Amino acid sequence: MDGEPDHRTRELTNAPASDDGTGRLRIALVAPVAQPVPPPRSGSIETVTDLLARGLTARGHQVTLFATGSSDTSAALHATFREGYHQDASLWPWELCELFNLAAAVERAADFDVIHAQAEYAPLGLAFARLARTPLVQTVHHWPSDAEVALWSRYPEAPFVAVSAAQAERMRGLTVAGVVHHAVDTGTLPFRADPDDYVLFLGRFTPGKGVLAAVDAARRAGVRLLLAAAENAYYREVVAPLVDGRQVVFRGEVGPDGRAALLGGARALIYPVQADEPFGLVLAEAMACGTPVAALARGAVRELVEDGVTGGVFETLDQLVTGLPRVAALDRLRVRARAVERFGPDRMVDGYVAVYSALAPRHAGFARPTAHATRPDAETISRREAAASGPETARPSRGKEPR
Repeated sequence: MDGEPDHRTRELTNAPASDDGTGRLRIALVAPVAQPVPPPRSGSIETVTDLLARGLTARGHQVTLFATGSSDTSAALHATFREGYHQDASLWPWELCELFNLAAAVERAADFDVIHAQAEYAPLGLAFARLARTPLVQTVHHWPSDAEVALWSRYPEAPFVAVSAAQAERMRGLTVAGVVHHAVDTGTLPFRADPDDYVLFLGRFTPGKGVLAAVDAARRAGVRLLLAAAENAYYREVVAPLVDGRQVVFRGEVGPDGRAALLGGARALIYPVQADEPFGLVLAEAMACGTPVAALARGAVRELVEDGVTGGVFETLDQLVTGLPRVAALDRLRVRARAVERFGPDRMVDGYVAVYSALAPRHAGFARPTAHATRPDAETISRREAAASGPETARPSRGKEPR
């Protein structure tokens, strides 16, 4: 409407990070409370949160992690629940558990310069956006629909961090305080120069992850395919009949060590996703092992995989099948080097510290968004990245692979 501020796009003003001359921040990290941080097996959000907490504390920031009591962290731990709701079925509904954990951080808002919530399912922190005097920023870990973005825009001033520029584009009309790629612990993902004779699918068994396309591609390319994910109903009903134990082999869900071994031993990771995703942590993990990626061009794939350098990005499955030998022949040492450069933990920590510093209110008042500022353009985002880089049937599936 004419004469009213345009709330469709906005950017945050800067404020000093600290008043003690050190730049140290008091940060509340709010993790999901489904399972511990880090996760015992798979869990992308818990994995990334662990890396972030360790990186921030190593730099001298005062970090409090709001997570389960079974978590193992270098940060101060605020345990809202002893175990996660994956382990304790009495913790129901799960939404209330997540809300209680977030509320615990908001109740202690005066102890922090910034609260950072990892929002797996929905940005519950929006409900506190106008209540907490400490800035509350949220990272969402899925590809939001138009309807979701429209709903979230009831709080246009609430800051978000996008995990990719592609996700940021989906969040127009919201306050995107920065774009920060996920990181992987390259020290636990050893380089493998000479892979074994298989390609790998590592991800949840769902239609959107494209496991059926992976099987089809492997059969047509005449290569052996290993499937590494937790068994579920979709696997038993749809995927299992395609597993013959020879060309298509089921390996099940693997822990961190087994995950690294499978990724490093693969000639290529097959990533034929059928739905847009905001990141894809398994892509960075594979490349960190030197394993190139053959992926369909959905969501943030083109942003993460450098076609002809760290993998191949294809528009169709036919193209992926044809291009798979070319992908498998890429220089694995170069794949590894690019992954370390682009997805190392320091780059992620740099990015989040930049966001936190812009939000921190010490001696500057609350850093509210300016009403008429514009959202960062692609060049601004690029510069920032360069500088930073209950019934069981109703319970949501949380056995997720890193995205």
